[in-house]
Order: sequence, then C-alpha cells, then structure tokens
Amino acid sequence: MTLLERDLQAPQAWRGNLPVTSRYTFGLAGERFFRTLKDEGKIMGAYCPRCDHTYVPAAAFCERCLSELTDWVDVGLKGTLQTFTLLFVNNNGQPLAEPELVGLVTFGDGGIIHKLDVDLDALEIGMTLKAVLKPKTQRTGSILDILHFAP
Repeated sequence: MTLLERDLQAPQAWRGNLPVTSRYTFGLAGERFFRTLKDEGKIMGAYCPRCDHTYVPAAAFCERCLSELTDWVDVGLKGTLQTFTLLFVNNNGQPLAEPELVGLVTFGDGGIIHKLDVDLDALEIGMTLKAVLKPKTQRTGSILDILHFAP
C-alpha cells in the first residue's frame, strides 16, 4: 500500500485515551559518544572519508552520502566559539536569577551548544574554548558531564 492509499480496515476514530509512552534514547552513535565522554573524558567525532566531513557529536551515518561512519576520532576538548547569546529565561519561560551565557563551540565540522564561563567583555567570536568536565566519579554519560566551556 502506498502513502496515498487508504486502509479500509483501519479504525476511523479512536475513542478514549491512547496509551502512548515514549522514551528517548541516544541511539548507537550517541550511546558511544556519551559513554566515551563519561569514561574517558573525550569528545568524539565521526569522520566520513567520502565527504571529508567530521560530525560532532559523532553520528552513525553521513547525512550527505548516507555512508556508515566507522572512523571515530578524538577531536580534543578545545573548540572554536562561533556564536553566543545571553539567556534571560529558562526553557519554561521563567526569568533566570542571573542571565546565562551560552554559545556554539565547534570541533571539526560540527559543534556543541553549551554554557560558557567567559567574562562577557573578553568574549570574541573565533576564540578557543576548552570543555571543563565534571570529575570522572560524578559523570553520568550526558551532555551535562561538560560543566561549561572556558578559555
């Protein structure tokens, strides 16, 4: 059956509650990326030799040529600040007690958006920033294992 054909046996309406649950997973590449961040304190990228493109965070497949990415590379903890902004509200729209500085720090051809610990007057696009990680015993395998980026 194609997308434009209709299944005449399918229910036309659903009455009552629809028991739907969801669970977010990192996927295979995300699992490996966050496990390496947690266990080894490394930021990993996946390199596509066909497209000469390094994905950070690492991915399982190249979005350009759809090749499977098996060449994982340690891109280091230092990246380049591409852009930044000040946040005055949290993700629920509530005002923050103090504004938070966040930015896009790039490694290879990709990057990570995260908190910055930089004096606003010293902040410059193109500056090198380093990921400051939680102590190994406190890491859980999430993006929050990076406390912030600092000069």
